[in-house]
Amino acid sequence: MGEPVPNAYSGRLVKYHLPHNFSTGLAMTDRGKLRVCLALWAWVAGATVAPALDLGPPPEFRERDPKRVELGQLLFYDPILSGNSEVSCATCHHPRFGTGDEVSLSLGDGATGLGKQRKINPDNLPEQRIPRNAPGLWNLGASEFTSFFHDGRLEVDPGQPNGIRTPLGSDMTLGFQSALAAQAMFPVLSPDEMAGHYSENDVSQAVRLGLLSQDGGAWDIIAARVSGTPDYADRFEAIAPGQPVSFTQIANVIADFIAQEWRADNSAFDRAMRGQEFLPDLAQMGQDLFYGKAGCSSCHGGWLQTDHSFHAIAMPQLGPGKSARFEDHARDDGRLRVTGDPADAFAFRTPSLRNVTLTAPYGHSGAYPTLEAVIRHHLDPVAALNAYQIEQAVLADLPGAEDGRILASGSDMAAIAAANDLAPMSLQDAEMQAILAFLQALEDPAERLGVPEALPSGLPVDR
Repeated sequence: MGEPVPNAYSGRLVKYHLPHNFSTGLAMTDRGKLRVCLALWAWVAGATVAPALDLGPPPEFRERDPKRVELGQLLFYDPILSGNSEVSCATCHHPRFGTGDEVSLSLGDGATGLGKQRKINPDNLPEQRIPRNAPGLWNLGASEFTSFFHDGRLEVDPGQPNGIRTPLGSDMTLGFQSALAAQAMFPVLSPDEMAGHYSENDVSQAVRLGLLSQDGGAWDIIAARVSGTPDYADRFEAIAPGQPVSFTQIANVIADFIAQEWRADNSAFDRAMRGQEFLPDLAQMGQDLFYGKAGCSSCHGGWLQTDHSFHAIAMPQLGPGKSARFEDHARDDGRLRVTGDPADAFAFRTPSLRNVTLTAPYGHSGAYPTLEAVIRHHLDPVAALNAYQIEQAVLADLPGAEDGRILASGSDMAAIAAANDLAPMSLQDAEMQAILAFLQALEDPAERLGVPEALPSGLPVDR
């Protein structure tokens, strides 16, 4: 019997049963060169070849300057970027939790600790939870990622300043090298995430006065803090001699770090697609279901398992919702708030499923604590929405929080259900386990630089 060899047409491995004299008469060590002839032999011999899995070209990444990546690493973990110098990017996007933060809705400014251990500061309570679940950062350096945040409110748009459409519109500062760089810096303007309460620091004051990207605004204040730190000043001088440290430079190096650190394209799935190994039988069954009967790939398609589009799937809504300061509702309208198109109501961006096993909880609101629970939601979204219990959510204690307002609102629940795009379907328990096994095969917890030992600012490192 012969050993497994890659299918020349699909890129997946198929077990061909070869005559003994055939398999021993060839140099099986150079398996890559045998792909075409073995596939043709299988066809001649009448062997069954698995259907092609055509995912198109693999994702494209570009290499980053190591000096810029190292500088971005330090700034990513440094609370110096937050108004009260207490919250870093890593607070809500930590490698310990798959570049998320282990809870449904985060607590930013006004809390201490990481993950489920993050607690409120009773002397400086957060104003509210962050309205949406902290998304993972995997593979955001791939060229195919052109929109960011759950509603895509920041995205590549050649008709906009800097080629990027952002919530700041024409007031957007120029100089961001990519949409990834631009999105990395918006959390510092959010009072709930990093800026802090009104009047308690210079950054939060500038934010509440609407002074963001203007000269002397919040971004300039943060840039001045960084440039006033000698080690940071020296590092920026090394990568951009003679240029003053600007907020866009800070954003650009953080983007370089994110893109390089969390490039995850060497999972078991990738190696199987490249013809280097087999998926385990259960994972292979799950892959067949994922790209076949279960229909997962209709939205989670391609190499990175996302169509980069927006879909309404009746996901339960928790917490304060996404509303303007003058609005008094806890609803999150999703993509509708960006486009103004009623057809986009309650639609959210399809997440990539790379390392999805590491990034619980799930959904734009973090409603589901396990991967199986959120997959079961997809089988009948409206029924799952109506049956949802808030006890499933992973939420830190926050006095006064009204986390279940939408769940208790018949009109809002009906609107969310009516917008649902997914028809009910069924899977056997064995099929569910196979799909979970396939998702496990997408895991590649890539980490290159890791968490720094110390920071130039001297502030504590989130570990």
